Amino acid sequence: MTQEERERIIIPDENGDEHLFEELFKFTVDETGKNYILLVPVGDSEDEDLEDDMQEVIAFQYEDKEGDDGSDLALMPIETDEEWAMVEEMLNTFVEEQDDEE
Repeated sequence: MTQEERERIIIPDENGDEHLFEELFKFTVDETGKNYILLVPVGDSEDEDLEDDMQEVIAFQYEDKEGDDGSDLALMPIETDEEWAMVEEMLNTFVEEQDDEE
């Protein structure tokens, strides 16, 4: 897989410490109109392999908000088991597609 430039997002934790994440991919569910984003933490090594089975992936529902710089994302937690199952299915499909490209 070619390493194209991915969007990076800073998310503060409950202690106010900021953590840098890289967008894995976004998708919209047509039936509900809800948007989802999957992120991976940016570690000390920029060369971390996406195929590493131990890499953490986090997911949020999001809405595009207009910010001072043009656009901003409002991240919201995924709350239902059905949404989590759908997000996991999309992640599995994404991983399989990445494996097929290699």
